Amino acid sequence: MAFPFALSLFPKPFTKMSGNMNLTLKVWRQKNTNDKGKFETYKAENISPDMSFLEMFDVVNERLIVEGKEPIAFDHDCREGICGSCSMYINGRPHGPNNGVTTCQLHMRSFKDGDIIVVEPWRSAAFPVIKDLAVDRSSFDRIQAAGGFISVNTGNAQDANSLPIPKNDADESFAAAACIGCGACVAACKNSSAMLFVGAKVTQFALLPQGKPEATQRVLAMVNQMDAEGFGSCTNTGACSAECPKEISLSVIARMNREYLSAQLFAE
Repeated sequence: MAFPFALSLFPKPFTKMSGNMNLTLKVWRQKNTNDKGKFETYKAENISPDMSFLEMFDVVNERLIVEGKEPIAFDHDCREGICGSCSMYINGRPHGPNNGVTTCQLHMRSFKDGDIIVVEPWRSAAFPVIKDLAVDRSSFDRIQAAGGFISVNTGNAQDANSLPIPKNDADESFAAAACIGCGACVAACKNSSAMLFVGAKVTQFALLPQGKPEATQRVLAMVNQMDAEGFGSCTNTGACSAECPKEISLSVIARMNREYLSAQLFAE
């Protein structure tokens, strides 16, 4: 008895999976901070649409290594949208074409077979290029170290409901704390402003009782450090919030400005 479906159980070998893509990458290559840098073109072949953007780069780098060429340097760590290190400027947008995702959460199904994809590092004087797509974002660390913490001795952890906090304040603080410090806001801003990042870190503590004792010192120190790092000023275009993978609201900038003005008056 013939089984017409039998062949489907044992398909013939093939070299390319159905639905896979061939892409052209134009990638920024730069040896170090002082190097001029340039775009180089690479082929990304037989790419599964279910791959993440970073997995696609892994495939490209494996082929470069096999060919005896230097792989493309890029930052990554958690690959779960948490660490904020996957800083790539893709086709003119930080983290690529989708909203509310980091580069590691961007999947290749967001592109089409035959697409040309241009990949650059963050462009900011405060984020100097280390190599290729990897930039030095330690300026964010220095802003955070200037005041983005609570140093008051609170003793043992209290019960969750022993210190009442209005729900709206708790929700807004939690939303601001979602900032992962990736730098997309800086990359999106025409002035390379870090106001959304600093505003999120200030707001995170400004709404909570634990952050009140150092509120004046915190906002002054963080804003002053931001200026010292060479970030630009805010002109309220909203590009930072629009490109933020955690969709941090522009309201954090308004709160930071109010906190800053109040702190200056109190300091005087």
